[in-house]
This record gives sequence, structure tokens and C-alpha cells, in this order.
Amino acid sequence: MLNLVDILEALTGLRPDAATTVITEGAIDSRQVIPGALFVALPGERTDGHQYVAEAFERGASLALVQVDLTSSQPVLDLRTPLKHVELANRLAELEAPFCIWVVDTLQALQQIARFWRRQMSLDVIGITGSVGKSTTKELIAEVLSQRFSTLKNKGNLNNEIGLPLTLISLTSGHQKAVLEMGFYVPGEIAFLCELAQPKIGVITNIGTVHAERAGTQETIALGKAELVQALPPDGFAILNYDDPLVRPMAEKTDARVFFYGMSPEAHLWADAVEGLGLEGIRFRLHYQDEVLYLRVPLIGHHSVQTALRAAAVGLVCGLTWQEIIEGLRSMSTQLRLITVRSENGALLLDDSYNASPESMLSALNLLDEIRGRKVAVLGDMLELGQYEWRGHEMVGIRTSEVADELITVGERARMIAASACRAGLPAACITELDSVEQAIELLQHRLRADDVVLIKGSHGMHMERIVAALEYFR
Repeated sequence: MLNLVDILEALTGLRPDAATTVITEGAIDSRQVIPGALFVALPGERTDGHQYVAEAFERGASLALVQVDLTSSQPVLDLRTPLKHVELANRLAELEAPFCIWVVDTLQALQQIARFWRRQMSLDVIGITGSVGKSTTKELIAEVLSQRFSTLKNKGNLNNEIGLPLTLISLTSGHQKAVLEMGFYVPGEIAFLCELAQPKIGVITNIGTVHAERAGTQETIALGKAELVQALPPDGFAILNYDDPLVRPMAEKTDARVFFYGMSPEAHLWADAVEGLGLEGIRFRLHYQDEVLYLRVPLIGHHSVQTALRAAAVGLVCGLTWQEIIEGLRSMSTQLRLITVRSENGALLLDDSYNASPESMLSALNLLDEIRGRKVAVLGDMLELGQYEWRGHEMVGIRTSEVADELITVGERARMIAASACRAGLPAACITELDSVEQAIELLQHRLRADDVVLIKGSHGMHMERIVAALEYFR
């Protein structure tokens, strides 16, 4: 495990023998601190982590990285200026954990520690990026690899310049693989994450329109995502979606070996005969070289076959047997973002409220189509689509008209979904346009029927999860 002496060597180049404090993990939220943690005090727009250093210590943190003067309230080791080995040893002798380490910039210090610690580890890192499906892919790949290897993965969505370093400092010498989701907003971001993590295997899911507001076009997004395969070593693997016309050409951008997956026989690993079984999962036929396998896995929706293909591809290039791969694919412990709950009156709620893009909306609507019952789509704004905003909402509206018996939209942008659904043939009497989540809750509490299947989905900023919580418990 990471040790104080490792932190000091990362930050100063010096390695004093007396620094033996063990670090269990990193945290930026004092409420999530566990005993032995390294608390990283980050300044923010709404709150400043330095205000919670004392609370972090009360919860058991051993060390805190700070960038402001806390000497009046906490013991502090000042590393803002270079120290000689003897000076550092003398100052350490005066301190007992918990104490603060004062640096110029806490985020840069965290990244510096993560970079150093990753380079002490002998293991394979699997990096994952794409517009849709990163988290479910991460979970399933980790499940497959765990059939043979000790595997670390990002917690939740810790996939950016803060979250990924926090994951890296949790590495131990016992880990054999690390599965790391890498988020993207602007070009250069994934290249930086790769410089920290040093992936050997890179998985690209797809190129969609999410984050186009910041990044610009899909082509720009593709360039940013391609930074992952460009960072791979020649003995690594770039696992690419053959079906995506913006992903396939990435094969020309990498020195690594290329492994294609998809629905086309041109891919190295491909699937056909996909059958959606509603909430029971999917069934499909898998092709690899001269082998044909018939699989049934508990992943929900036709689109999940792509997730299964990605996980199987990683398993194959890592040398797992088909038995190990299939056991991982069939695991029920994989945490998917779409979950199902029942309302108090028995209606089935498809909770896909975490986030939304046109691509993920369409996939969720396809799942809704597979399930028996009166189908109600409760859809909120899709944010950060940039130039694809109108077209994205329009596409969702067209598919909604084909699938749903009733449409309820929430937010100004979602009105484009309503208008498109109406133009495509969904009767106006079956469409309700609302401004807020609270209005949706009130309406649904009075309108839901026991045989309803209700899809609830929108961008994270719309807080559609409140609808699920209210409906699950209303009486």
C-alpha cells in the first residue's frame, strides 16, 4: 500500500526511513474518509476542502494535502520549498499523524503522487473511453478479469483529472490488473490521464454527441478519444468498435495491436442473432475465429451486446479461457446504471436517470419497447449537445412515437422531443410537456397504473432521480 515515504519521495525526491505511515486510500470529501486515508483539500467554486481538514482527521485520515496555511490549527509539514534530507527527517521527527502536508497546489501534488505510485506497480492497466457505455463496460471488464486476476477499478465515476489519480493511489502490489474509465471534455484531457495511468490496453466504446457543447463536433470528440489508443505501447492492444465509423479509423493512429469487436463478420469478435429478453437479459450468438458460442447474459437491452463484446475482447487478449469469460459475463454483481424498481401501486420504473445523450436515450427506448405493459416515457432535457441539440432531441422524439403509449417531457429542451414525437404520429393527447421535476412527480402520482412500465431518463443536471425516489415511496 501507499506509504508516507512514497508520498514524500514523489513530492521531494527524498525518501526518509522514518516515514512509515500507511495510506489506505485517497479522498476529497471528508464525509467519505476512512481510517488511514489521505485527504486532499481542493479549493472549489462552492466550497473549499480546507474547511473540512479537521473533520477528515476526526474521521481517521492520517494525512491531508493542503495549499493554504493551517499552522494555527493543525500540525503541518511545509514542502513548498526544497528541503535537504536531514531537514526533512528532523521535521518528520517532530510530527505524529495526523498532520498536513503543505504544497503549492494540492491537485498537482495528488497527480504527482499518483504518477509516481503507478510507476512502482507492475501490472496491466486497461483504459476505457467513449461517449456512451464507459461505466457499464468498466464494471463488466473488471468482473471478467476478476475471474483470474486481482483487479482494481474506478469507484463510481472517478474518471477525470481528480478521480483517476485517487484510484491510482489505491493500487497495491497485489493488484494484477486495473480497469480505469477515462472521461473526456476537451482535447488533451485523455492524453494527460494516459500519461498518469500508462495503459497497455485501450477500449473505445463509441463516438456520440455528448459533450459536443464543449468539444465542438463529433470529429473533435473522436480526436480526443483517440488519444487513448495513441498512448498505447506496441505490445498493447487497441480494442475498437468496428461498427462505429469514427472509431474504426483509430486503428491507423496506434502502434498497438488492433482488436475489432462489433456486429460485423469483419470484426475479430462479433455477434449476431441478438434477442432481447426484457428484464431477463439478452441472448446472442458469439463468433471468434472458428468458434461459435451461444450465450445468455443478464445485461439489459439489445445495446448491451456491445458491452459484452468489449468485456469478452479484453478477456481474450488477456489470455482468459472462454469458461472464465462466460462466468464473468454472467455475473449478477455487475452494477448497471439502469435499475428497476416498483412504485407503491406496482408500476415498473426503469430508472435510467443518471445521465442522457441521444445514443443512450435511444437504447433505453429500445429496452422500453421489449417490456410488456403500457409504456410511459418520462424524458428530460439532454444537455451539452452543442450543434447536435435539435437533431438529437428530434431523433429521440421519433423513436418515442414508435415505442411509447404516453410521453411526459421535463424541461425546455425536452419540448423538442415532444414536438418531434407529435410530428411522427404520437397523438397530442398522449403528450404532456412540463417545466419541472416537481410537476412530473405530482402528475405521475395521480396518473400511474399498476400495469405501467415507466422509463425515466434525462441529463444529470435535470435531477430526474427525484422522480424515481418520489414514485417509489408515494402512498
